[in-house]
Amino acid sequence: MSAPGHALGFDGLAMEFPGVRALDGVSFGVRGGSVHALLGENGAGKSTLLKILSGAYLPTAGTLCLEGDKKIFRSTAAAIAAGVAVIYQELHLVPEMTVAENLLLGRYPRRGAFLDRAALRTEAGRLLQLVGEDISPDARLGRLPLAQRQMVEIAKALGRGARVVAFDEPTSSLSEKETRRLFAIIRDLRVRGHAILYVTHRLDEVFELCDAATVLRDGRHVVTHDALAGVTRDTLVRSMVGRELTDIYNYRPRAHAPGGLEVRGLAGPGLREPVSFSVARGEITGFFGLVGAGRTELMRLLCGAVLPTAGEVRVHGRPVQGGSPRTAIRDGIVFCPEDRKKEGIISVRSVTENINLSARRKHLRAGLFLDPGWERTNATAQIARLGVRTASPATLIGLLSGGNQQKAILARWLSEPVRVVVLDEPTRGIDIGAKSEIYALIQALAAAGTSVVIVSSELPEVLGIADRVFVMREGVIAAEFTRAAASPEAVLHAALPATIAN
Repeated sequence: MSAPGHALGFDGLAMEFPGVRALDGVSFGVRGGSVHALLGENGAGKSTLLKILSGAYLPTAGTLCLEGDKKIFRSTAAAIAAGVAVIYQELHLVPEMTVAENLLLGRYPRRGAFLDRAALRTEAGRLLQLVGEDISPDARLGRLPLAQRQMVEIAKALGRGARVVAFDEPTSSLSEKETRRLFAIIRDLRVRGHAILYVTHRLDEVFELCDAATVLRDGRHVVTHDALAGVTRDTLVRSMVGRELTDIYNYRPRAHAPGGLEVRGLAGPGLREPVSFSVARGEITGFFGLVGAGRTELMRLLCGAVLPTAGEVRVHGRPVQGGSPRTAIRDGIVFCPEDRKKEGIISVRSVTENINLSARRKHLRAGLFLDPGWERTNATAQIARLGVRTASPATLIGLLSGGNQQKAILARWLSEPVRVVVLDEPTRGIDIGAKSEIYALIQALAAAGTSVVIVSSELPEVLGIADRVFVMREGVIAAEFTRAAASPEAVLHAALPATIAN
């Protein structure tokens, strides 16, 4: 229950969808002038709660409280008018419009029947000052880096008088420097008396930034810590997953065999010079680097998403012909992209269709028609094999949590024989329990003789899962480490630009 002094309260919130009870009587409060973490595994109900707060969902039961007044938001406009803002991972801005036009969208100043552009720029400049950003109001929003677009979203919320601000995984795509800047803004909002609800899977951020924390599990309230003194990481993890997670990486030494993946002199956009490396059969190789180091660009060249200008890729000793995703898949290289929502799934299609998307080409009747029996059997088997949590195989995949979407993408590639699996940020935005399950799947792939390449911006993940680590810096491979030699200090030093590292 919320209590006096809470700027935001959730009282008995419940939300049901066909076959799923997403929230079940959730109650807790957030004090003004505080940052309150909202934690839980994917599917715990965090996103549903945020959508109720934003007015996107109407709860089945229960109410919200703002400064003690009970509220039910029947639209996003009603939530905004009440002083609530939710900053999602996918920012609700218009990239083709200017910064000023985005900041005052829907409430443009006018001079008679015409837009007052001078007043628009002046007001936009004032709002940008609230978040300390030196951005031109006339800049095209789509040309700004993600961190600055996020600041525009925050300024837009403050311009509408938001006193309650919720952040949904705000640092998942930010560099360390950009994260520091965001934290400074959030701390400033706290000093000004705003109530901040902060959703994250990164527990180090909770202890650095937050004053209190609430844990949800399976749509239910588990615990609220009104203060974090004496609360440990293990305490939060146990509350989130309901069990001990002593070794989330599931690393197990295994035999490697030669002749897996060989990359020779690969060159193309994003690489400063040709790149060569190899990954043995049964080996897990990690690629680490700072934002802009060229990791993703290299993987897209490797998997045919971008046409290389030079070089050769071999799988099991045979060259991969051509330079397209189709030929890469045909020769056994599959790719799980960094942005799974835009490039990994078809959100308006079912879990079954997303899982069967690639392998169905081998199971067509008369080479032309879908085989409903195979479609159903394969999807059901892969859902069970990878533990994809879904109400039904027919559920739209866009309704699943991030962790379950990622499992469905892996299920797609496990629906046919593969030789090389490339995973770009495989656990971004995924809770710790789902991470452990995905790491176990990766280990199983390697144990079966698959060559696995993992790109990650999380150094502990790379060190925890990989047999060998390559470090990229400014478009080249700057260093290579065995698992034994890959200390955090050595890897990070190799990733830093020479002028900083020295």
